[in-house]
Amino acid sequence: MDDILDILENNARMSLEDLEKLTGKDKKELEKEIKNYEKKGVIVKYKAVIDRQKIKDERGVSALIEVKVAPQKDVGFDLIAQRIYSFPEVKSCYLLSGTYDLLITIEGKDINTVANFVSEKLAPLNAIKGTTTHFMLKKYKEDGVIFLKKEKNNRLPITY
Repeated sequence: MDDILDILENNARMSLEDLEKLTGKDKKELEKEIKNYEKKGVIVKYKAVIDRQKIKDERGVSALIEVKVAPQKDVGFDLIAQRIYSFPEVKSCYLLSGTYDLLITIEGKDINTVANFVSEKLAPLNAIKGTTTHFMLKKYKEDGVIFLKKEKNNRLPITY
């Protein structure tokens, strides 16, 4: 992968001046390359990684749902994947190898919201053969960012 993309993937807010120092490329050249990546759809979105445990957030529950699908003639998994990722609750959707065909991540207000999504929206779709839902209990790391920083031990040692 291009060094510009590597750097921006880890820090999308890096200034052109800092990019210039790291890559050795001219500022105008960097601007042109970045605009070109955006135009071609290589850079799709700039994103902040948020630790939602530290704020009061209505998206209180996240779940991974493995989905077994009956592929459709001439379109395979694409049509059912499109139908699934069109639901606003779905944050990501991946085609997998292995026991399940699709992996989706969803966010909801509570467990009932997720359960209703599965039972009322996902399961009734004709191509769905089965699902397994995994609720995310704690986030340790996302997009390379570690959320639980090791705290300094402030306990006094025991002496005899």
